[in-house]
Amino acid sequence: MADIKTKDAVKGTIKTIDKAAIAGGRMKSAYAKTKDKSEHSYYTEENSPAEYASDKITRTSGNASEKCIRQFNKQGEKSVQVTKKNIFKAKDKVSELKTKRAIKAANQRKVQTVAEQKKGLAIHQGTTNHSPTLDSPTLTYTNKSHIIKSRQQEKRTIKTTVQNTDKAVKSAAKGTVKTTKKSIKTSQTTSKAAIKTTKSSVKTAKTSAKTAQKAAQTAKTTAKATAKATKATVKAAIAAVRAIIASTKALISAIIAGGWIAIVIILIVVLLGCAVSLFGGGSESNSYNPISTEVEFYDPLIRQYAKQHGISEYVELIKAVMMQESGGQGTDPMQASECGLNTRFPNTPNGITNPEYSINIGIQNLAACLNAADVENPIDMEHIKLALQGYNFGNGYIAWAKKNYGGYSYANAVEFSKIQAKKLGWSSYGDTQYVANVLRYYPYGRAFTGGGNQEIVNVALSQLGNVGGKPYWSWYGCNSRIEWCACFVSWCADQCGYIDTGIIPKFSYCQTGADWFKEKGQLQNRKYEPSAGDIIFFDWNTDGLCDHVGIVEKCENDVVYTVEGNSDDACKQNQYSVGSNTIYGYGVPSY
Repeated sequence: MADIKTKDAVKGTIKTIDKAAIAGGRMKSAYAKTKDKSEHSYYTEENSPAEYASDKITRTSGNASEKCIRQFNKQGEKSVQVTKKNIFKAKDKVSELKTKRAIKAANQRKVQTVAEQKKGLAIHQGTTNHSPTLDSPTLTYTNKSHIIKSRQQEKRTIKTTVQNTDKAVKSAAKGTVKTTKKSIKTSQTTSKAAIKTTKSSVKTAKTSAKTAQKAAQTAKTTAKATAKATKATVKAAIAAVRAIIASTKALISAIIAGGWIAIVIILIVVLLGCAVSLFGGGSESNSYNPISTEVEFYDPLIRQYAKQHGISEYVELIKAVMMQESGGQGTDPMQASECGLNTRFPNTPNGITNPEYSINIGIQNLAACLNAADVENPIDMEHIKLALQGYNFGNGYIAWAKKNYGGYSYANAVEFSKIQAKKLGWSSYGDTQYVANVLRYYPYGRAFTGGGNQEIVNVALSQLGNVGGKPYWSWYGCNSRIEWCACFVSWCADQCGYIDTGIIPKFSYCQTGADWFKEKGQLQNRKYEPSAGDIIFFDWNTDGLCDHVGIVEKCENDVVYTVEGNSDDACKQNQYSVGSNTIYGYGVPSY
């Protein structure tokens, strides 16, 4: 009976151990689920998938680790408590068992003693043949001795039983505690391994997320570059098509106006204009900027008044002027308010409030300028330039330029602007770059504009005598004087529109300019015989580095003539022998 109860106690202990094992199994299951969630996590934020994945995995893994630790602590504490309760129960049962067994043994010994006494009495009666009493000396001594021995034996039996039971309980308890500690230790090891594995998974996931993020960024950059290149290609194609359309319209206008000579001229314009638009020199200077939708809207009125004022073949030139003046917007699209021909509205900026009237007066004024400049046809660009600058400055400029210089040049446009500004007390007068600005919108304006290299020379020559270079280094963006030779060259290029079109770079450090031409494959060595408009770089110390820069005016009889800024802190003309050791090389712009 005692063995059965002891086994029950041990079974309770085993159940406790089983619960600890179940707790470990639950922790393993939680870890497996966590790992599965990490491997199958997905993102929902379209703008940052990699960051979302990383954050999601980190949060999931962190939660998993915390759950594992909490589960382990909870189950471990529960297992220890249950084990302690079972041990106490086992001890109580053993104590109860001891008491019952002791009582039972005492009863058994008492019954046995009584039986033995009766048996001894019967024997004694048979021997003596009389009926003694229990109080007889002989019987009393014999029974007492026997009872003492029986009780001593009973005590030894009880003591042995108790000792054996204690040993069994202690052994079972030790085994239970040992097994429980082992289970707890195993659970801790499993939990630590799970946490370590989870951290490793998180680290791997973060690395993968970073890699994915870098790949996404690279793909995004590539996509942007591709989109930009595609957009540029499409834009160029559209511009070329529009140039062809514009040239075709010019041909139709000439045919309508009549005259075989005009038709032949326009045919040449169409062919050359289209060739320049599609295959022109690889430079933006030869590109055609399309007319806006707003300007095209006025096409019927432009044709009507062009025919009325005798310049039907110059429809595209009229549109180019309107593009520069207003882009076709506002109530005075030809900006003709200040023209002397305006008699209906105030002669103040934007005084005209009727677009049709503005177009009528503007075309009438342009026709007068074309006539005064002796323009012969739509490709007579030198005279058209004079007429265009006259449209901006007023007809007085045309007469002045023809008398003093024989025609238009950027340099004399700057000179006239300064004269008028001083006379009127203004800070500036008109737009000195008006011609270049209008010709951006003229389909064949660039194709028949020669002498682009001479234009920058004329600008440079117009600056001779300037001391200190403030107009150039302040234009560049400097607050105080710097070595300004490169700023001077850049300023001259900007006045001609060459920086905007990418023909010449904007630079303040000589070596930067030389490196730019070198990268473009447009840098020649010192033995090269230069042309007007080339950019000359100097190396005073012959150490392979640029120290100075200027503009080539001309090259004659092995002598290079230049215009330089910051030559003794002034704009001066200088000359050098072709191949001089002081020359670093030449930048040759694609004019």
